Amino acid sequence: MLIILTTHPIQYQVPLWQALAKDGRVPFEVWYLTHHAVQTSHDAEFGKAFAWDLDMLGGYPHRLLPVAPGATPTSFRQCRVTEPLEPLLRQAGAKAVWVQGWQVQAYWQAVWAAKRAGCEVWLRGESNDLAPVAWWKRPIKHLLLGQFFRRVDRFLCIGAANRRFYQKFGVVESRLHPAPYAVDNDRFAQQATEARKERAKIRKQWSIAEDAFCVMFCGKFIPKKRPLDLVAAAARLMQAGRKVHLLFVGAGELGGELRQACQVVSDAERPNFQPSTFSSALPPASFAGFLNQTEISRAYVAADCLVLPSDFGETWGLVANEAMASGLPCVISDHCGCAEDLGVIPPNQIFPCGDTEVLVDRLKRLAQPVERPRVAPGALASFTFESSVQAATEAWQRKSTLD
Repeated sequence: MLIILTTHPIQYQVPLWQALAKDGRVPFEVWYLTHHAVQTSHDAEFGKAFAWDLDMLGGYPHRLLPVAPGATPTSFRQCRVTEPLEPLLRQAGAKAVWVQGWQVQAYWQAVWAAKRAGCEVWLRGESNDLAPVAWWKRPIKHLLLGQFFRRVDRFLCIGAANRRFYQKFGVVESRLHPAPYAVDNDRFAQQATEARKERAKIRKQWSIAEDAFCVMFCGKFIPKKRPLDLVAAAARLMQAGRKVHLLFVGAGELGGELRQACQVVSDAERPNFQPSTFSSALPPASFAGFLNQTEISRAYVAADCLVLPSDFGETWGLVANEAMASGLPCVISDHCGCAEDLGVIPPNQIFPCGDTEVLVDRLKRLAQPVERPRVAPGALASFTFESSVQAATEAWQRKSTLD
């Protein structure tokens, strides 16, 4: 039995567990630490409560572990298991334990318990080697993560920068296995195909002019995501004579500042919103609010490109996977973990984080054609759940052979 330990049911991970169950070659069970966002839960960075509108618990075996009171997916100390894990692993007949990182105490508990129980440890974390580390933190980080990594048998690598991160800790190639990050490409492609039939209607609902080049931001309105960089780039595009429109999907602490920096023409978070007097100096913008997984394709279809301007805190950027699966080209900051992997897929573009001049140039390239470019079907062929299922299956078969 393979035990997969993760903080909560995540919209990007659940389809992988469902695909692994459907494949059937690896006996497994997912052990959750919380049910965050399965039931309506508050997200501090979004600044609102929500639950995903997909079936997050169906189609695969799972259980909920007992954790400390007040545990959330982001609380290191509280997100710990309150019962000994070693007996639980033995009772389950565990031969391998897959953890999703090291950001909560339960992952550390699981790795140590797995080794005591004679289990292999598999790791699929998000960290990369892009962010600079303060000199005084380096020896501490190497000491702590070195202890953790020495107990890991197989590293499931989500992308190029993630793989390099492990290599810089001395992890040998034989322990590195590709398991690229993915979303449900087929679902997003199908949703986009259906929504595209009503593209003109959708744009009209959000007051997006038919001839405007619509640039989309999707995510939390927080500093590390740098949404204001997009506003600055849009203003420069307008000065260059381009007709541009910004589409913001999400919510967060920078919502007020973003609205002040734009000419807001549509705002889903204000039921009685009335557009103010038009100002030619500010880029027109629509705020669609938080859109759930079955709704988000309307925005991908309405837009002409997506910009992911984030700083180093964006360890990957799965919104780019979603956009590309929907046919939408992306402009990606070089500080994002996915840039080396997804930013080179045509017609995507990469720009230096914070450099709005280069961002403007990248947007001009995508805005040039009369027929807007789209990401070709099949461009994400290497970024599928099937790739990770195959990686898990091969690792399981090697483990079974050794046993």
